[in-house]
Amino acid sequence: MEAIVRNVTEQVIDIYEQFDASHDYDHILRVMKNAEEIALTFPEADLSVVRLAVLLHDIDDPKYRENGNVTPMELLRSARAADELTTKVLDTIRSVSFNGGNEEEIISIEGAIVRDADRLDAIGAIGIARTFAFGGARGRKLYDADEIARTEMSEDEYRSKDTASVTHFYEKLLLLKDLMVTAEGKRLAEERHEFMLDFLEQLKAETGFDGNGK
Repeated sequence: MEAIVRNVTEQVIDIYEQFDASHDYDHILRVMKNAEEIALTFPEADLSVVRLAVLLHDIDDPKYRENGNVTPMELLRSARAADELTTKVLDTIRSVSFNGGNEEEIISIEGAIVRDADRLDAIGAIGIARTFAFGGARGRKLYDADEIARTEMSEDEYRSKDTASVTHFYEKLLLLKDLMVTAEGKRLAEERHEFMLDFLEQLKAETGFDGNGK
């Protein structure tokens, strides 16, 4: 099993280094650290499934998808992962994405661990940094006083509109604390959530912009 994890690791590094700083290999390393920390509270979790899902969860993210992008299934097959392991990893990956609030149901402990681990990297100081890194890479405004955050949207609507970076806080980041599914994920999210609220208050003090079209 360790050989499969090493093989997949070697393959994904180059893929992630083609992405912008919000979804590069450093993101994967941080999510891995979060996942291993949460997994300590679940001794029954399959760490190989967790690690492989973390390594592969963003390689064909729709934000970076191009013709010819390799898929998690293809990488697992090239690493000679057994069919049962491949199925578990792919099911875990499907549990991760936010998709504008249109989430897949959690069907395993591993899915809960990886979902919370990934979402922890979307909030707090690193979440703020990643949001503006992604927005900068896409040429998005820092904030837009005329933009109202959407409260309901389809996955296509969520992905198709180039909202300002601060709007993203209201459409996703500030919602994640209450969407954590593990006790450890909930605990770790609290401080990061409060840091984001403090940041938005400071932003208001410096710009007069209160967020969410205010």
